[in-house]
Amino acid sequence: MKTIKFVANDASEHQFGIALRKNVNAYFKEKGISTKGNFTLIMQTIVMLSLYIIPFIIICTIPMPTWLAFLLTIVMGFGVAGTGMCVMHDAVHGSFSHKEWLNKLFGGTMYLLGSNVFNWKMQHNIFHHAYTNIEGLDEDIASKGPIRLSQNAPLRKIHYYQYIHAFFFYGLLTISKMVKDFTQLATYNKLGVTAKYNVNPTREYFRMVIVKIIYLIVIIGLPIMVTNFTWWQVLLGFFMMHWVTGFILSTVFQMAHVVEGTEQPLPNAEGVIHHDWAVHELQTTSDFARNNLLLNWYVGGLNFQIEHHLFPNISHVHYRKIAPIVEKTAREFGYNYNLKPSFANALVSHIRRLKELGWKQMGVHTG
Repeated sequence: MKTIKFVANDASEHQFGIALRKNVNAYFKEKGISTKGNFTLIMQTIVMLSLYIIPFIIICTIPMPTWLAFLLTIVMGFGVAGTGMCVMHDAVHGSFSHKEWLNKLFGGTMYLLGSNVFNWKMQHNIFHHAYTNIEGLDEDIASKGPIRLSQNAPLRKIHYYQYIHAFFFYGLLTISKMVKDFTQLATYNKLGVTAKYNVNPTREYFRMVIVKIIYLIVIIGLPIMVTNFTWWQVLLGFFMMHWVTGFILSTVFQMAHVVEGTEQPLPNAEGVIHHDWAVHELQTTSDFARNNLLLNWYVGGLNFQIEHHLFPNISHVHYRKIAPIVEKTAREFGYNYNLKPSFANALVSHIRRLKELGWKQMGVHTG
């Protein structure tokens, strides 16, 4: 496993991190509030889980036309994505609650997708957050067949129209994750990650298999057994739910990292990125649509990626309040704060970046 070090170019970069933490901590101290979740997060949890579970119960218990059942699977997709962004994401970061058992409980909502918490924690919390936008370490920008998200990855002819076809493949995220979990765990075991975090790979494989079997029996087997829908209609509904989920998650994630203005540096030959870690996170992430209250509520603060990457242990319910503090501090130190004012602006920026990455080989930038 590669070892990357972040070494500040000058003392001001280190001072930026210190000042940023001081200013944000002062906000919570002055307000006398916890950095963890609050009533807003509780309501989000109830609503998102309801959007997933209630339509499934209705499908299984009330006779209905096929078209209505398909509409309900779309609602389920919105619920699953919302649960992932608002509930699971905070919980696995330990920011849902001060109580660890609550973080573990709601982090376990990942199992409602038939996926694996340990894999997610390694891919997201460890590699993505520590090595954001660094080719070979951040799996979120790894080339995925017909999609090239890194300027440092090989450019192929199939990438030419990725600004069009990428969004279809984004929808395959959670379905592919169900299979990828096995190879991903094998890779982490080979790299020594499981040993480093005292995880028994055999036990984790067993848990993975059992969870996936139970998930598939409930989400596919149960509707086949208790409804009048044919097996292929159930599978189509299953695919529809997952495609909607994957489309939402992938699009929101990429609009925060693969847009104009976010950098994708590489370490030098000695494995060094010549920036303080906080500066690196500021340069590789982007905020969008900060004033869109409905979007803020649904995506669980993932449109505040700058704040999330700098303060992953703070619940997303606070990001809108601390964002101006982070922006002000960044500008005081002379750093760019990459903000796309609206959802549309961020989406267009992402499409332009996809087109750029699909049309030409970018210059390699080493830290």
